[in-house]
Amino acid sequence: MATGRRILGGIRIGRRLPRWANGSVLAFALALIALGVTAGLRDTGLASFLLDPPAEIVAEIPARSLPLCGSGPRKTCVIDGDTFWLDGEKIRIADINTPEIGSPSCAAEARLGHQAAERLSQILSSGGFSLAAADRDEDRYGRKLRVVMQGGTSIGNTLIAEGLAHPWQGRRLDWCAG
Repeated sequence: MATGRRILGGIRIGRRLPRWANGSVLAFALALIALGVTAGLRDTGLASFLLDPPAEIVAEIPARSLPLCGSGPRKTCVIDGDTFWLDGEKIRIADINTPEIGSPSCAAEARLGHQAAERLSQILSSGGFSLAAADRDEDRYGRKLRVVMQGGTSIGNTLIAEGLAHPWQGRRLDWCAG
């Protein structure tokens, strides 16, 4: 087995790889790079824009007022930072989780929960918005799961950027830790 190739002047420019590494190392390295790039993009939100297919818009909602829900009947109002009633249908914003208002685990969660609800009411009342399909139609509580968009931007991403929501990860996160 030759230990390298020689070119003009007898300079050695490289060594052969063992047979087991022929292409395998390169493929493995490329896979690791692709995984790292994808993970980095996910943190920025750019991955969903570049890698995920666009969600189907299921409804365009014209501008209207969505106040906070009171104690009376609920038809069109905001319950908390990630749930609202729209024409008698309960909608859960699918791409986020916000602090609880009804049964908060600590005072900080209650405070943030009220801020998130007020902010959602403000955003939804500021103009028309669209409801896009999520990975499934309803959650286990019968709420319609939708990604809510306004001006081409996810309202969930707006609330996340403002520190009033976490990206939905399949479960509630602790708003009282640290």
